[in-house]
Amino acid sequence: MNITLIGMPASGKSMVGVLLAKRLGMEFIDGDLLIQKQEKRLLKEIIEQEGIDRFIQIESEIHEKLQVNNTVIAPGGSVIYSEKAMKHLQSIGTIVYLKVSYEEIAKRLGNVKERGVVLKDGMTLRDLYNERIPLYEKYADITVNEDGLSAGQIVDYLRKNGF
Repeated sequence: MNITLIGMPASGKSMVGVLLAKRLGMEFIDGDLLIQKQEKRLLKEIIEQEGIDRFIQIESEIHEKLQVNNTVIAPGGSVIYSEKAMKHLQSIGTIVYLKVSYEEIAKRLGNVKERGVVLKDGMTLRDLYNERIPLYEKYADITVNEDGLSAGQIVDYLRKNGF
């Protein structure tokens, strides 16, 4: 069984993912690092050089082909734009949505461009948040409202709920 963590950029997917994998004796995969390794460029460079649509296509292709077992997967926040990638991730495990308030995301995120966040021209962070929330909710098997919780508390919550 695999566990895929989805959520907004800065929702803690990588941090929670590493801790969860350690506590459960599982492997860990960071989708952003897979993209950077394959493309030999930073996320922001891919977006700047090839555009958002191509970036999403690359991200989708990488996640559609993942063949892993006993792994915690932390894809980038924009993977939810690919129905094919999300269906594949659902077929190989459980999807956990790490839900964070807009205010907390804005506080944590910092420079959106430096983070390599998929943000269309003219779109605000609030617009992005509002666009993605229904998609995260659509694909989630389990939702964890993490406002006010540390990464360790989130892992404890997941462990108490069958992981």
